[in-house]
Amino acid sequence: MTILYVATDQTVPGATGGSVHVQAVAEGLAARGQTVHVAARPGPGGFPSSSKVSWHALEPPMGIGQLRWLRAGQVVALARRLGPRVDVIMERYYNFGGEGMIAARRTGARAVLEVNAPIVDYPGSPKRTLDRLTLVQPLRRWREWQCRVADLIVTPSARIVPAGARGRVLEIEWGADTERFRPHASGPAPFEREPDDVIAVFVGAFRRWHGTVRLVAAIRKLRARGHSKIKAVLIGAGPELAAARAEAEGVGGVIFTGALPHDRIPAALAAADIGVAPFDASVHPPLAIDFYWSPLKIFEYMAAGLPVVAPDLPRLREIVRPGQDGLLYDPEDPEGLVNDLARLEDETLRGKLGGSARERVVTHFSWAAHCQRLETAIVKLAAGSGQCASS
Repeated sequence: MTILYVATDQTVPGATGGSVHVQAVAEGLAARGQTVHVAARPGPGGFPSSSKVSWHALEPPMGIGQLRWLRAGQVVALARRLGPRVDVIMERYYNFGGEGMIAARRTGARAVLEVNAPIVDYPGSPKRTLDRLTLVQPLRRWREWQCRVADLIVTPSARIVPAGARGRVLEIEWGADTERFRPHASGPAPFEREPDDVIAVFVGAFRRWHGTVRLVAAIRKLRARGHSKIKAVLIGAGPELAAARAEAEGVGGVIFTGALPHDRIPAALAAADIGVAPFDASVHPPLAIDFYWSPLKIFEYMAAGLPVVAPDLPRLREIVRPGQDGLLYDPEDPEGLVNDLARLEDETLRGKLGGSARERVVTHFSWAAHCQRLETAIVKLAAGSGQCASS
């Protein structure tokens, strides 16, 4: 089967969740014997060289994501060049995209829409307000068209797609590369540690809802209580970095590494003891629809054999079993994160939870498992035997 994967606003390889996702899915499907072509933006050093995937350089005009849809003609031409037939065109959804869906309609390929952010509007959405001012609501109409023409919608949460499309949804989590992310992964760590240190690591984009300031504040409280073993290593960059650094002033044991290439993250996690995902869903309005993230960092923490500390939210409970794979704290309790970190000074508890986390992610949340389920759905779709219902 020939698959054309359209992700023209993603840079591959890259360190963002979207970039990692695109590369992992493309390579995972290719490893399962499918012929995979990807239209994306190449990284500074070009596309991955050792991949079984065929990469095609294509990005939005002038690099502007809002103009992605203007690449429809080039995607159609690419699909026709790949003849005699592309069986499936899978597009990574973006409100201003749709070039993959257009190409599927014009070439007769089956259309798969991969949705990782809300298509439905959340309460108070500025985009919704602006759209309604135009009376004809072009943004809503365009995204609903994309959903209508998709034969299959692949998403972590059916609640973020229009209700009328939910009968064509495959609910599926993201994953981790459990070969690269593992306990004792080799490579230099981006920080130094003393023998008695307990390292709590955060990896991410430093957005407000990622909760990095909360993590630093928790370390401040732990130090004030005499817990000197626990240190925090924060890996990444983004708009909340300055606030996190300000919170860390005068606090010992907080290390900022800056952004790192994704291929350095396995060694960084292997050198840590606890994986922290201190999400603050209350400050990110789109999460009022659902906690729709399929959190890459949590899967990678688990694959590295780290116990996870995160807020106790329904979707996260489906991934991290409280008391088995990690500790989930009440997000309304200002001491919840602090107390869970303190509990994980216990090396025996860390080992028990981390070992269970590793087993769980290998079985249920690897990229290999993701691609196996995805392949099953799209092979069935390409064979014309119906669409996959939500599961």
